[in-house]
Amino acid sequence: MTGFEIAGTTPPYLHHAPTSIRARHGFFGTAGGVSSGLYDSLNCGYGSNDDPALVAQNRGRAAAAMGLAADRLAAVYQVHGTDVVTAREGAPEDRNQLVRADGLVTTGRGLGLTILTADCLPLLLVDAGAAVIGACHAGWRGAAAGIVDTTLATMRSAGAGPVTALIGPTIRQPNYQVGLEMRDEVLAQTAPKIRDAARACFIADIPGKLRFDLAVLVALYLRQAGVDTIHDCGLDTYAASEAPGTDSLDFFSHRRATHASDPDCGRQIAMISLPSSAG
Repeated sequence: MTGFEIAGTTPPYLHHAPTSIRARHGFFGTAGGVSSGLYDSLNCGYGSNDDPALVAQNRGRAAAAMGLAADRLAAVYQVHGTDVVTAREGAPEDRNQLVRADGLVTTGRGLGLTILTADCLPLLLVDAGAAVIGACHAGWRGAAAGIVDTTLATMRSAGAGPVTALIGPTIRQPNYQVGLEMRDEVLAQTAPKIRDAARACFIADIPGKLRFDLAVLVALYLRQAGVDTIHDCGLDTYAASEAPGTDSLDFFSHRRATHASDPDCGRQIAMISLPSSAG
């Protein structure tokens, strides 16, 4: 949690304060929205069964906390793949009109790149010159297949220098039990140079089951791609998370909802933007 703090806004969000000087960003949780029931309360996912009008209000609240208008949020239809888009404008509210991809990059100012998660890992990226930003949705499939590499490659094609990476709240190893077949699938897709290190992301659990560290896998890909500055908030979406000395932030968790036999759950939003003017 070094360098991370919760902004005292409504809705609140977690951010890495030193990096916010270059690019304003936030990892939002469940608090500060208008939804209720399973979606209490800042559900920002149009893919849920929540009322779309309430989702739109929630997204507007998150945008306002970032100093952005709701129509300045860029988004993709996340599919657990490795495709990346270069964002130049805000996204339509109709999810079906979004490009299928899992990463976004922009040099545009005053445009928020957004990622939705409910256990998967939201990764936010900014270069040293505060000229290029990126964001990607790194579930285990996309992470193993190379979404980190393709997002960084797109940033560098846009002129990015050295990159700082921010790993947001995600399900953590103590709560991420998986089967042996999932490990085999991850390792089969993982880049050969880091495959042995990736094997160590799995630790033995009960017979036939393992515990998987998604954040470490993403960090392996970042380092292999030349990213030396990585800040991981360390928070677990499955567990109630609390930053020392601050109010707590809770998060939507698909796995927790499944274990509770809930029919659906909300999605939290992560967001990053360059200031409207350079400097």
